[in-house]
Amino acid sequence: MKCPYCGKEDTRVIDSRPADNDTSIRRRRVCDSCAKRFTTYEKIETIPVVVVKKDNNREPYDRSKIEGGILRACHKRPVSINQIKKAVDEIETEIYSREEKEITTKEIGEMVMKKVHDLDPVAYVRFASVYREFKDVETFMDELKKVMKSEESDKASRKQ
Repeated sequence: MKCPYCGKEDTRVIDSRPADNDTSIRRRRVCDSCAKRFTTYEKIETIPVVVVKKDNNREPYDRSKIEGGILRACHKRPVSINQIKKAVDEIETEIYSREEKEITTKEIGEMVMKKVHDLDPVAYVRFASVYREFKDVETFMDELKKVMKSEESDKASRKQ
């Protein structure tokens, strides 16, 4: 492994441990040349997944697009980065466990909607307004009513 600081290949592993719910390995490394430390992650290589967009164009799956969408929806909400990372990990696991080479943006969007709904109701409405492309206030209000009804039933079930 090349050192990201000096570029030399004299690095060694000083610590290894499981990471991301045992789906990867975190390795602490040290460069023997410059003595700087850095962290690497080792993940299982999976089959490449292609995302089929609304216009039928295809592009490689990109985890950062899901992360970015959830981060924007959760902006200034009481949702931690760890919660977001966990949600993205779960979505990614669901995508790869399908063992299909293609997935539509609609399928990914629905997976994200479910996870964001579990994270925060306001973030869910934000995400839904962009994802479902609300055209008018009535459509937006219909979605808000669904969220409010869901929140009420969650509260009622917790009281029992």
